[in-house]
Amino acid sequence: MNQQMGLRERKKERTRETIGATAIRLFLDKGFDQVSITEIAEAADVSRRTLFAYFPTKEDLVLQRFADHEDEAARTVRARPDGLPPLEALRAAHLDALARRDPNTGLCDDPEVMAFLHLISDTESLAARLARYSGRGAEALGAALREAGVDPLAARLVAAQVIVVQRELATVNQEHLAAGTSADDHYPAAVRAAELAFDLLSGGLDRGVDLA
Repeated sequence: MNQQMGLRERKKERTRETIGATAIRLFLDKGFDQVSITEIAEAADVSRRTLFAYFPTKEDLVLQRFADHEDEAARTVRARPDGLPPLEALRAAHLDALARRDPNTGLCDDPEVMAFLHLISDTESLAARLARYSGRGAEALGAALREAGVDPLAARLVAAQVIVVQRELATVNQEHLAAGTSADDHYPAAVRAAELAFDLLSGGLDRGVDLA
């Protein structure tokens, strides 16, 4: 029975990946608004009903790539080593992501990744949905900070600032890469910007919340 469940789950995951990859390919080729759900279902060789079972909205077909990262900041805080302040754990995680050229930092010049990020920023409904993802990420981070002993109001304010700062840093990186700078060439500047951002957060928080 367990083996059957394992096979079933793997098949479902393959179906999900096929639908998602097919949708992204069509969106990048034709544009988000120019591709219908029916066209995606036909290209992925599934029914519309099956597609909607995996992706309730058209926007979910794109933003599912961000779903696993929604609570990443919260997970970073919860998994930090004993004695490491939350803000420093978040700084270290962001710098590590830059070094790995994680697409979520905006410092990835792979053509497909750049086209994917441009698709989101250039499509109003996708940008709006991504903003909601960021909002849920801030809520999750706020909860993790409260668990770490931070005052509830301070945790909420800090979480909102951290998520916005990370999003702005990614946008700045994307703008430089879109202008023709390579990820490797921009990396030192991206690190300096990240250090400055977290220093500013730390300086502001030192006035009332000891997180740095």
